[in-house]
Amino acid sequence: MNNFLFENKTKVYFGKGGVKEYLGCLLEHYGDTVMLAYGGGSIKHNGVYDEIVGILNAEGKRIVEFPGIMPNPTYAKVQEGAKLARENHVDLILAVGGGSVSDCCKVVSAQAKVDEDLWELENTKHTRPTAFIPLGTIVTVFGTGSEMNNGAVITHKEKKIKGALWGAQADFAFLDPTYTLSVPMKQVISGAFDTLSHAMETYFGKPDENNLSDDINEAVMRSVIRNIRVLLTDKDNYEARSELAWASAMAENGILKIGKVTDFQCHMIEHQLGAYTNCNHGAGLAVIHPVLYRHLLPANTARFARFAQNVWGIDPAGKSELKLAQAGVEALAAFIKEIGMPTTFAELDIPADTDLKAVADSTVLTGGCCKKLSHDEIYEILKECR
Repeated sequence: MNNFLFENKTKVYFGKGGVKEYLGCLLEHYGDTVMLAYGGGSIKHNGVYDEIVGILNAEGKRIVEFPGIMPNPTYAKVQEGAKLARENHVDLILAVGGGSVSDCCKVVSAQAKVDEDLWELENTKHTRPTAFIPLGTIVTVFGTGSEMNNGAVITHKEKKIKGALWGAQADFAFLDPTYTLSVPMKQVISGAFDTLSHAMETYFGKPDENNLSDDINEAVMRSVIRNIRVLLTDKDNYEARSELAWASAMAENGILKIGKVTDFQCHMIEHQLGAYTNCNHGAGLAVIHPVLYRHLLPANTARFARFAQNVWGIDPAGKSELKLAQAGVEALAAFIKEIGMPTTFAELDIPADTDLKAVADSTVLTGGCCKKLSHDEIYEILKECR
């Protein structure tokens, strides 16, 4: 295994009641003005907003609200938040919600500190920001693991690109599974599948040799699969929600990636599909993964066979390596159906006239997996997803 440096500076507060117990103490380390950022307003209906505002008021903080962050945050929304933060001299950004809120706020934190356009700075000059407004996150929807890193997925509508930007690493993150109880089950399952996708995108990266990171990854994937099934029969199960919250963090806190060159080709395809259609992220991944893996499988049957046996528990007796590998991919496809996720773009209500060729041609090609695809191959995959 190659040399590596593992560093994650986010302090994680995990479990029921953590916000009420610890947020006030943390706020003492920041200035007077706090930007409270959130999405469509669901936190105002489930008590989370009132709890947080009460704590902020008790600490004497001036609150600047930044609501309306959409599921696929746009670059225009980032600029709106950065302008608001600059004008109000914000000392701390508090992102309350799922990965979209967190991602948006990471980039707001950076853009508010630089005069240049951040998209051009990072994508044209290939320079990353070094100054940020401090950021804290309170997670209400688990799955993206966004609270664990400084990467963000932002949609630039004018350029028709949904891609990565780099912003602030959160100083702290609160993961309270009870905050997910009021989230629609469809959204909970979609988020959990995103966690499974993150784990698979790392697992199928290089190298293929036996390593501890992959051993841990297999345990994370089995846990996600098991606990999604628990929630489908007992939606209020706190233990299952706790395990899914922890799995989400584990999939993106860097541990599973130690010694690995990750794949994430499925994410790149879905990101561009999202740029053209604004589809739900987890649902898009669910449609694409099995089709993509059927294309990739011949290039590394040994890895897919291991996936079948160690993650899905498929008995290898009487099966060739190829048959075992294929059984693993079909187990994934069957699981997606079992948990009620879509299996075609039609089920996602993606318009039949969507320019899939343009989606394919604008997709970033990754080299971490067993085979580097071409844009033409991605086009074929997208057509098979219809």
